[in-house]
Amino acid sequence: MGLFDRLRGGDTPRVAFVGIDGVPYDLVADNPETFPTLTALAKEGSSGPIDSIVPPESSACWPVLTSGVNPGETGVYGFQDREIGSYDTYVPMGRDVQADRIWDRATEAGLDATVMNVPVTFPPQRSVQRMVSGFLSPDVDKAAHPEELRNYLVESGYLLSVNAKLGHKADKSAFFDHAHKTIERRAAAFKRYVERDDWDLFLGVFMTPDRVNHFLWRDYVEKGTYHEEFMEFYRSLDGYLGELRRALPDDVTLVVASPHGFTTLSYDVNCNEWLEREGWLSYADDDHGSLSDIDDDTRAYSLIPGRYYLNLEGREPRGSVPQDEYDDARAELKAELQAMEGPTGRRVARRVVERETAFRGDHDEIAPDLVVIPNHGFDLKAGFKPHERVFDSDGPRTGMHTFDDAALFVDHPDATIDDADLLDVAPTLMTLLDLEYARTDFDGASLI
Repeated sequence: MGLFDRLRGGDTPRVAFVGIDGVPYDLVADNPETFPTLTALAKEGSSGPIDSIVPPESSACWPVLTSGVNPGETGVYGFQDREIGSYDTYVPMGRDVQADRIWDRATEAGLDATVMNVPVTFPPQRSVQRMVSGFLSPDVDKAAHPEELRNYLVESGYLLSVNAKLGHKADKSAFFDHAHKTIERRAAAFKRYVERDDWDLFLGVFMTPDRVNHFLWRDYVEKGTYHEEFMEFYRSLDGYLGELRRALPDDVTLVVASPHGFTTLSYDVNCNEWLEREGWLSYADDDHGSLSDIDDDTRAYSLIPGRYYLNLEGREPRGSVPQDEYDDARAELKAELQAMEGPTGRRVARRVVERETAFRGDHDEIAPDLVVIPNHGFDLKAGFKPHERVFDSDGPRTGMHTFDDAALFVDHPDATIDDADLLDVAPTLMTLLDLEYARTDFDGASLI
């Protein structure tokens, strides 16, 4: 227990949340010797696999995990979203998240929150105790607040993200070196501010596991060239988690989570190429490369990952599907997506979800009409440039996200992680912080 906690008498419950983006629960459960910290956490507290969200993409997942509401409320559906009433697209950042996040609620209740490297938080909020923004931030100098934090991170060589371009190379040595350097410096920064012991809520995210899994998952599954390097990376990560757990004051509850699972990637599926070949999408000219290049005859288009939009009259600028034909057109597209088969005859779609099933809220204007949750092995891409094939299997990535097998560990004996999903994390953190909230504030429910 730290000095600050002793001075205030330990009367306020505190929580430390550590994100391990992309780590599936089964990876930990199948390799207890590689994950002694998480294995002990599971034994002494509660743990289990949880479901992700629709769609299970990091830019959509993290706003959901940290707010407890679905993308219809957060307003973020993926790495790329569409402007209302336009074919222009943008990359969602922190200012685009329309829902209160857990640190907003904590701060409003008079608590101090330290937030480090949570994706989709740029620019850093000055309303919280301290924040360094995560995924998609331009550089440390612009991503950190206040000045003391910014100066420390710059001087210590803190890295916002591993260099993913190194993962595209056949020789993965430089990629692993940079991955280790990234988590080492991140862990050091996390520990520094954990030991400050001046916060009520600490959130820190390791994003690098997701990158390692994208490029090396097949090496793990098939015991390939870089299998040992893959396992050593995770031994290091678990070691850092152990250091953080030991550094936590006694009155702090530790929660560790991943927002989605992972599996082997067999095929990249070029969804817009498929739509064009099936007669749903066409372009104004041959020199196309963006959503704005579609022509008036287009009936549907796709954005990553597996989000399908009808080109609806009155909603899209050049909508070709009349409002009174919406239900029939969507049913037709859904049936064709359900029937789509890969090169070996295996169905691409595990299920096809309609918008009203997955999304509800004040910010559902840009919600997709259908979302495909693929069977393992089919990674759904978008892109508006021509492709030679619908199914590609020669890319540098060998791992992909899954809706199932996200991970949750709670160092609390009363947590029940059974039939849970990502929406349950935020209300669980609220309960652990002993903060009041209305049942209707969240789409999930506390697991305590």
